[in-house]
Amino acid sequence: MTSPASLTRRSLLGFTAAGLAAGLVPTPAAAATPRTGARVRLPAPTGPFAIGTVSARLVDRSRPDPWVPPLPYRELMIDVWYPAASDPGGGHRRAPYMAPGAAAHWDAAAPHGIPQGALDFAALRTHARQAAPAEARGGRRPVLLYAAGAGDPRTWGTTLVEELASRGYVVVTVDHTYESPGVQFPDGSVKDNGPLRAAIAEAQRDGTMSELLKKVLGVRVADATFVLDHLGSLPHGLSAIVDRGRVGMVGQSAGGVCAAETMYEDRRVKAGVDLDGTLELNPEPNGTNLLPVARHGLDRPFLLMGREGSDRTTEPSWRSFWSHSTGWKRNLTLRDSRHQTYTDLTTLLPAAGVDRATIEEKIGTIDPARAVTAQRAYVVSFFDRWLKGEDDGLLKRPSERYPENSRADGS
Repeated sequence: MTSPASLTRRSLLGFTAAGLAAGLVPTPAAAATPRTGARVRLPAPTGPFAIGTVSARLVDRSRPDPWVPPLPYRELMIDVWYPAASDPGGGHRRAPYMAPGAAAHWDAAAPHGIPQGALDFAALRTHARQAAPAEARGGRRPVLLYAAGAGDPRTWGTTLVEELASRGYVVVTVDHTYESPGVQFPDGSVKDNGPLRAAIAEAQRDGTMSELLKKVLGVRVADATFVLDHLGSLPHGLSAIVDRGRVGMVGQSAGGVCAAETMYEDRRVKAGVDLDGTLELNPEPNGTNLLPVARHGLDRPFLLMGREGSDRTTEPSWRSFWSHSTGWKRNLTLRDSRHQTYTDLTTLLPAAGVDRATIEEKIGTIDPARAVTAQRAYVVSFFDRWLKGEDDGLLKRPSERYPENSRADGS
């Protein structure tokens, strides 16, 4: 069993005990006080479409909440990002990065090296317009689910999500209630991760962490499946522009694990991307805790993107997945990157006033702007090929345009 002291030192690579415990920190009582942190801008999306976004509460009445059993239903918050009409008209303001209550909880966690109060998450604005009219021309569009890492909010991949929406995708981001640090609902209430933190403490005492990690993954997959069930009833009339026959999923860390396992269990997911998530529970050097998707592989297209030093030759679960998968596959690595390079931390941490050593520890020595550009390019190229039938050739061979990318796929 992992010792509590080691939990803060290990990277969040997937559904590990370290990742969950390090990500689920208590929220101080003062978390709701106003912040005066720096304001920062996310990189603008580069696609041809303006983008819009709407939020919605989904309620699954077929199951009680797994973390609060007396609650007879499971409730989730989602954001839907989509191509918007080029002239959305008045009254459609730029959407906030996070709701105020969720932002307070996230800030209080001093997430991934960002000092508490250093950034004003509530004031940060996205490039999407709230409830802007959707672009109705061009027919139905492929839809993607985005899953964040363990203990991270659904907004933690906004830089990538906005790019995908600007390229013609409808993207649904999901908060896993009681795992995310703070999920704010339309009535203003905020559900924090206290129940899961209590479950982690109990599992550490009892030596049952592997069972708990299986439950966390099972909850995430069930949440994703429930969202897939509701693609025909998205808010703002967006189901009218969604092609439910062209569904993909992408996630970072535990979100990448969830993407792979959901794809394994639900054939509605036609293509998937794992951004540096190990496909096992409590990883061991010999790969003894492999997930079903790592043991059996996939028969549909899948992209593995890893940090420096992590690829199918060094990561046992990826090696097993690779050997058992019969579908199209690629394994790429961003040179000089770290685990959180595949999140918004790449943009936000340099603006938080931290020292160079912290930046290199968290996101590596790769140039942040280049990291964003390369990640966007390869993820878009992958989904364009397999959900739109448009192949730009980027995934066929090494590219001089992206020298920071290396390959471990033998092609």
